[in-house]
Amino acid sequence: MDTNATALLLDLAASAQDVSDRDALQDLLARGHRAWCGGVADVQSGIRREAANLSDAQLAERCAAASSPWEQGMTRCEAVSALAFATWDAAPAAMAYTELEERAALFGVCLLGEELL
Repeated sequence: MDTNATALLLDLAASAQDVSDRDALQDLLARGHRAWCGGVADVQSGIRREAANLSDAQLAERCAAASSPWEQGMTRCEAVSALAFATWDAAPAAMAYTELEERAALFGVCLLGEELL
């Protein structure tokens, strides 16, 4: 991403607290969603690189530490993806995006247009 996803999402969530205009909230939410996607992609890339050097046992320990246990029947790839999402979900940027979504929802704003609902 060109911009740090964490900084951008924190800024967008803070900005949204003073906004009640639906169009402005829609814009903030759309920008936040793009930043969220970029942030999660960055975390996935980092986790994949890290996991490449771990044994299965080490990866299982890393997953458990992130409260994302490597469950019976999961492939290594699935465990890495679950770990990446658990790691991202606990990050301040992801929490800020959740706040942004909740603020937008108070005014009936979501990523899907009404015509799609």
